[in-house]
Amino acid sequence: MAALAGSIASLGLPSAVAAERTGKTPSGDTTAAKRTGNPTPPPPRLPRNFHGRGKWIVRDLGITVPFTWAGRNGDSQMVAGGPRYPIWFTNLIYRNSLYTLTYKWPGLNDHECSRIPGFNLDTLNQKLRTARFVGPEVLQRNPQRQVNHWRVGVVVPQLPPGKFLRFPLALGDIYIDQRNPATFWQVLQFGVQNLYDPELDEWLVMNTFEHTPGRVTLPDRCPRP
Repeated sequence: MAALAGSIASLGLPSAVAAERTGKTPSGDTTAAKRTGNPTPPPPRLPRNFHGRGKWIVRDLGITVPFTWAGRNGDSQMVAGGPRYPIWFTNLIYRNSLYTLTYKWPGLNDHECSRIPGFNLDTLNQKLRTARFVGPEVLQRNPQRQVNHWRVGVVVPQLPPGKFLRFPLALGDIYIDQRNPATFWQVLQFGVQNLYDPELDEWLVMNTFEHTPGRVTLPDRCPRP
């Protein structure tokens, strides 16, 4: 999710844009609730403290690497791959800044650490509150997981319904535990946040997700906040 959040911030959109389509505008989750007659579950919310392990999957490149995701006191960090893998990167929300550092990626020669100030956990969760509810699903894995499927995105320009030219800059399909909206089991990211990938889409799949503090470390090559 740090990558999805990064696409919002890196495009120069103000924090207020992260709250577009608030409760004043009917969204897909309201529609789904009316259709099924069931109350809409709470939207995804990344917790302040957590840690988990899983896989980062880039299907069009045929690459799957280990993945960790951790949060401590509102800061958070994703790490995919490592020195022995064809992909290795880290994304951080750290002391009100968003960082991205890609150590390795096929065909990439730019390995600078980018910093976008003015972004934190509250900004991300504000955007997640605008997600549209797709419906309940079961992830066919071992073990099977009962999840709620949500979709969140950034579309520009922000215009009323009708025949207008619009661009979906970033989309995310988020699968959270039906019993706890702060437990993330799977995320599909698609859009400008995946520019390094030819098909613009990447998956993260969690095998574990615990609600205890993890380790968050800003790399030495990244500028301090």
